[in-house]
Amino acid sequence: MMTEKTASRYLLNLEKHFANDNPILLKAAKVFQDLDQVEYDLGLIESDETTACKQSWWPIISLIGGNSTAKSRFINSYLGSEHLLSGIQTSSHKFTVLLHNSQPTSATLPGTALDVDPRYPFYQISRKIEQLQAGEGARINSYLELKTIHTDRLKGKLFIDAPNISAAPTTPIMSFLTKHILETSDLVLVFTDAFESATPLVNELIQTISTHQDSNKFVYIIDEPVAFLNPVNSGELVSSWQKKLSELGLNTGQFIVLPNQQNSINRQNPLNFSEIDQRMANVAYDRTYRILDSLEKNIREIENVVMPEVKKGILLWKERANISSLLVLGFIMTLSVFAEINTGIVLSTVVDPILGPIALLVLIAIMIPVHVVFGKLQAKLIITKLIARQKELHLMENLSSLFEKGLTFNRILLPISEPVDWNKKTKARLSQLSDKTRELVQALNDNFSSYTEQAYTNYSELSNLKERP
Repeated sequence: MMTEKTASRYLLNLEKHFANDNPILLKAAKVFQDLDQVEYDLGLIESDETTACKQSWWPIISLIGGNSTAKSRFINSYLGSEHLLSGIQTSSHKFTVLLHNSQPTSATLPGTALDVDPRYPFYQISRKIEQLQAGEGARINSYLELKTIHTDRLKGKLFIDAPNISAAPTTPIMSFLTKHILETSDLVLVFTDAFESATPLVNELIQTISTHQDSNKFVYIIDEPVAFLNPVNSGELVSSWQKKLSELGLNTGQFIVLPNQQNSINRQNPLNFSEIDQRMANVAYDRTYRILDSLEKNIREIENVVMPEVKKGILLWKERANISSLLVLGFIMTLSVFAEINTGIVLSTVVDPILGPIALLVLIAIMIPVHVVFGKLQAKLIITKLIARQKELHLMENLSSLFEKGLTFNRILLPISEPVDWNKKTKARLSQLSDKTRELVQALNDNFSSYTEQAYTNYSELSNLKERP
């Protein structure tokens, strides 16, 4: 009988948050709870854990810029917080998360605040940094920081202000963090000054964007002096940058020209952010699709990643335990051969109708505990390998815990290679969760579609009329 897993506090908070304004994500949270139950039954997660924390549920917007102050000026103007953020990233090498603060005063928190909170996209990022470079995981504050700002444009959103891509040091950690924010963001504002210099990090940026450009989440911001802008040369600017980026392999994405009022004699007119506001308004939908995609990936990951890794561990364990036992059996047989040569009584004992079965039973009585001992000794080595493999694959699922569930007397002796409880019933449960996830995607699609059964009926009737002579 399976023990029912209580919903984690994280999931309960999500359900409370989306109870009134986002029924799709509310239902997604309940599917995550069902998935957690499956993983808990398999022994992959603890009772207080949830797979929902693999992704941040905030709508995430990342900002990438180059040597100019275009990105900093945009942040100041767009958020209306010039007195708080002036020149925030002109010399900084930190990834800065910007959040709404209901209090009038801003606050700056260390990177550890992001590392320990599952709500944010840098949750437990220090572990991955430590794997890249020993000792750097403890220096998370030198890579990340959190700023809270009193501005309405940050309500319900999370901005990630990346370091100057042209001046940032090209290190494995900077490359990893840059790639991480590009992959996890729902919208990425890339200021075109980022492409005006050639550095290894810029080249990696281009390669990562090229890999994910089909996601339609990249917006290229062209920052130009307001005095030189008019409808004609704005179009020429866009065409020019489209050509430049196409030569770099970047063929999709929206282009927005942002007037630069830095040196203008008339800076009283506020900038028109209507195009950017329009994209920002859709970020919540992008976030919902990302969460549903993450849910589907989590479900598939059990069958495609977790179970194959545990099964490989079981097969290796069986092979090593069997070889160890065969070596002992071979040693016993060798001793028997020498005893037969010297005494000549072994063969006669084996073929004796009474002593033969007794000798076989004695051999089995010796080999069973020997095989069990070898099985448990080899299991310790496999557990160590699975723990290392779990870290290598960045899995929250405890591979070794599922493996240890199979260290029973029967499973040590019998040739069973499937993980415990990995059966048709469990696979059917996962299939049902996949179906529910696809239904949620379809429900989300319906927000943008006018398709109805009545529309289909009307179309069919119209087609029939056209076919009549």
